[in-house]
Amino acid sequence: MDATSLATLWATVALVIFLAIAVYIKVPGLIAKALDARADKISNELEDARRLREEAQQLLGQYQRKRKEAEQEAADIVAAAKREADMLAAEAHQKTEDYVARRTALAELKIGQAEREAIGEVRASAVDIAVEAARTLLAGKIDAKAGADLFNASLQDVKSKLN
Repeated sequence: MDATSLATLWATVALVIFLAIAVYIKVPGLIAKALDARADKISNELEDARRLREEAQQLLGQYQRKRKEAEQEAADIVAAAKREADMLAAEAHQKTEDYVARRTALAELKIGQAEREAIGEVRASAVDIAVEAARTLLAGKIDAKAGADLFNASLQDVKSKLN
């Protein structure tokens, strides 16, 4: 045998002895136990991750529902505020129209009263002028006593017609 085959033989013998010692001290069992423990640990971590993911999904769902409820509540509040603002604006508009109508009616009453007063003053002035004109005409034509009687009769006649 040559040197390389001898070296290969001894390497093979050493390998077989090493494997026999490893089997004798139960290294494959220890490796299997270590791998099983590692697999169990990974399995437990995966289970925890799955459980945490489910909890996170539930929390996400709850928060999304709460967000939707809050958005709906905010929309309801905005709609109620808009309705109230529209109602207040309509009420203010109505009050303004009522105020203008009252002021217009009051102004029309004052104008009517002023017209009546002006007509009364014109009539009184016309009566005074007519009486004075009649007195002047009659004074020239009738004596004093007859003039006074005629003046009083005319004055009574004019007063009764005006009232």
